[in-house]
Amino acid sequence: MPNKETQNFGFVLHDTARMLRRNFNRRAQSTGLTRTQWRVLKSLHRRNGMRQSQLADLLEIQPISLTRLIDRLEKNGWVERCCDPTDRRANRIFITEKANPVLERLGEFAEETRQEACAGISEKELDQCLKILLRIHTTLAGNGESPAAEKQKMDLNEHIKEK
Repeated sequence: MPNKETQNFGFVLHDTARMLRRNFNRRAQSTGLTRTQWRVLKSLHRRNGMRQSQLADLLEIQPISLTRLIDRLEKNGWVERCCDPTDRRANRIFITEKANPVLERLGEFAEETRQEACAGISEKELDQCLKILLRIHTTLAGNGESPAAEKQKMDLNEHIKEK
């Protein structure tokens, strides 16, 4: 029989993620980018030159919504579209040099957010927490998730290995 803590696990996990996003968003407001825009930039920073359709899958948004986002980012000089040399119907999206300083600043905001969130938690406790979350993530990703979820799982594994 599940105990009260395991019944609340999903809620606490979801609410903690929401608070992390809110905390980060508060810091990131000064960049003038929306959360969705900086998610696009961060995804491209990891895999620059992705096809627009791959990026939409990765971000789990509709292609038309991504097109509008890319339009705004391109207008402001943060990204550029290039025709895919292997498929003229497809575009590849690249971040521009102009995006590098804002990506660096977003990385600083992310680190500040992590430090604030993990204050008072030992490295050992944090490592244990990350390992458990990775196991849960791996289990869920193995239950018929999309290719984008598989890519996120690989990215998460790489992130944890870097630690």
